[in-house]
Amino acid sequence: QVQLVESGGGLVQAGGSLRLSCAASGRTIGIYCMGWFRQAPGKEREFVAAISRSGGNTNYADSVKGRCIISRDNAKKMVYLQMNSLKPEDTAVYYCAADPRVPGLVVSTARDRYDYWGQGTQVTVSS
Repeated sequence: QVQLVESGGGLVQAGGSLRLSCAASGRTIGIYCMGWFRQAPGKEREFVAAISRSGGNTNYADSVKGRCIISRDNAKKMVYLQMNSLKPEDTAVYYCAADPRVPGLVVSTARDRYDYWGQGTQVTVSS
């Protein structure tokens, strides 16, 4: 098993940047595809970005493509989401998640494939 703790959220003006971090404990994260999801009030949790086990493949939601970069440091058991050019519609609770089942360079985008979740970090973008 792995435990995930997100940090780095906060209040930022539109156009600003934030870097979210996800710290893992327990097993090495090198065996997991790692993803970021977000949930805005009254909406379902949605996919934001994901990165394969070694970091060789990434996938982004169309809504954040070109503005976000997901990265990982398996030795430090850390996953990051750099978010730039933030918009008010990016306001949500952001969750880090781990999918233990996909092999190699496969990247999971489906929420129900992820078994392990953090508690979330709030991102608020003011206009």
